[in-house]
Amino acid sequence: MKLNFQLLIASFLIIFAIYNINKLTDLEEDSVNVPERAGFIEKNKHFVAGTTIVSFIAALYLSFLQKPLSVFVILFPFFMGIIYSIKISSFRLKDITGIKNIVVALSWAVLGAFIPLTVSFRGYILMILIFYFFFIKCFINTVVFDVRDIEGDKMSGVRTIPVFFGRRNSKNLLLGLNSTLLIWLALSYAMGFFRQYVLVLIFCIFYGYWYILYFCKEGLKVGNSFDLFVDGEWIVIALISTAFAFI
Repeated sequence: MKLNFQLLIASFLIIFAIYNINKLTDLEEDSVNVPERAGFIEKNKHFVAGTTIVSFIAALYLSFLQKPLSVFVILFPFFMGIIYSIKISSFRLKDITGIKNIVVALSWAVLGAFIPLTVSFRGYILMILIFYFFFIKCFINTVVFDVRDIEGDKMSGVRTIPVFFGRRNSKNLLLGLNSTLLIWLALSYAMGFFRQYVLVLIFCIFYGYWYILYFCKEGLKVGNSFDLFVDGEWIVIALISTAFAFI
């Protein structure tokens, strides 16, 4: 199946919009956890809001031009982001322990599994495998970020998984979830899926072990490179996967 750049760009834009909304609604927590970013967002609220609106409209336009059905897939993570970020009275869905992590992981998994489905259906088993991979990886990533933000979340009264279970138990949970990807990879390979990318996936899984163990250490002072090491993993995966696609 050929790469569909319009849908890739649309997916990027909608995720960009969701994260912008989250940054705007999380200024209080971020002022403790990542004060430099919170200060930038505070000073540039109108610009961030404007780019969010433009990104949202552009994502809908590109997805509709390519495949009208893909609009519904593109809208799913956006509305999920709205639902968990917006405060109604004194309640936010994201204040329930684990809900934020599930929503973010679900949004990425739906995009990763169902956007290709709107272009070319390759079977339910493949769709489920792709969905599971993205869900587990993104769930782990969001909890690792919550480990970083544990002090600010405690001060703000946000009961994230690390706040509720503690740093050590959260680390063990993430290591267990990451280990399920070894089983996932063995099953996928046995069924003939992703064989061209098996080395990339092995790297992805073992890199996950590394940043879980490293960033969940007690007393670790995290610098500005945290986002690069955790979310930057996807850039490396994309580049290596693209290279393998042409081999």
